[in-house]
Amino acid sequence: MTSDAAALLRRAAFRMDPERAHESALRALQVGGPALAAASSWLAKRDGTVGQRLMGMEFPSPVGLAAGYDKYGRAVRAWGRLGFGFAEIGTVTARPQDGNPRPRLFRLPEDEAIVNRMGFNNDGAAVTARRIADARRGSGAGVPIGVNIGKSKVTPLDRAAEDHLASFRLLRGVADFVVVNVSSPNTPGLRELQDRDHLTAILGALRDEDASMRRRDDRVPMPFLVKLAPDLPDEQIEDAVDLAGELGLAGVVLTNTTITRDGLSDPESPVAAEQGGLSGPPLRARASAAVRVAARRAGGQLVIVGVGGIMDAADAWDRIAGGASLVEVWTGLVYRGPLIARDITLGLMDRMRDEGVSHISEVVGSDLGA
Repeated sequence: MTSDAAALLRRAAFRMDPERAHESALRALQVGGPALAAASSWLAKRDGTVGQRLMGMEFPSPVGLAAGYDKYGRAVRAWGRLGFGFAEIGTVTARPQDGNPRPRLFRLPEDEAIVNRMGFNNDGAAVTARRIADARRGSGAGVPIGVNIGKSKVTPLDRAAEDHLASFRLLRGVADFVVVNVSSPNTPGLRELQDRDHLTAILGALRDEDASMRRRDDRVPMPFLVKLAPDLPDEQIEDAVDLAGELGLAGVVLTNTTITRDGLSDPESPVAAEQGGLSGPPLRARASAAVRVAARRAGGQLVIVGVGGIMDAADAWDRIAGGASLVEVWTGLVYRGPLIARDITLGLMDRMRDEGVSHISEVVGSDLGA
């Protein structure tokens, strides 16, 4: 696919309702598997200078797909072929749920931003696990596949740990890593789970369950990460990082969408007034700052995944230099098109050559100083 073809597809998609366009894109990725496989050598730029071994697995590129795009796990095989170094599927809940009423996805083209209040729409952990398992047979995904899990809407907060355990038991066999989402603004009360007591209960239960299951099947430990909101004060981000270290987690993902409307060109527009989380470039500054807060606190002991407003190689470089070993895109895929992972990876490689850097690991945290 050329850049001109990608631009043409993007223009066509923007004439459609946002969610309908999203569903059409996923269907195209499903049915276009053979073509993607044939083009993968061009789309997926594999180069040892950007590959990393993290959490016990190989990431051929630091550029991944963020949770929220492939909620149902319908295009698992496509992401590696498009040039993504990994993909995060979900958010997946223990029970199937329809999510919030439509319309629930809104574009802000002048800011390359999106407001969404999807509400964890998904087929539930059992169906999603089978779908991912099917996709991983044969040639499989080719890149690490993480699964993002969240609390079912009908489950009360005091039973959140049980709900996450139900999902984990079903998804453990198909996930390379698991991200616990306690930061979406679109499930009532969910962000309360970012408090230390709730997080300890959920993450501790998952860790203990994994250890118990490993005693029976002799698998390697599951890497767990927790996804945090950009709206947390720095002190709470630091506390969550401390807790992740105490519980032996693999890392943290920063950040989810924001409930603020800072940085919009027209904060009084009808779309800006829609309830939901804002993503895209208006989130960039806060998401970048949050990565730096977490990276300084972690001191190299956790994998930091940067997400939020990453649209090009400059954004990815900023997040990696700020301490993220991996970055993710979602809104950038909508506005910049299906070549975004390839373009960012090539851009990172070009900048590394320009600056005399031999491996991406040398960039990680380079802006933090001693």
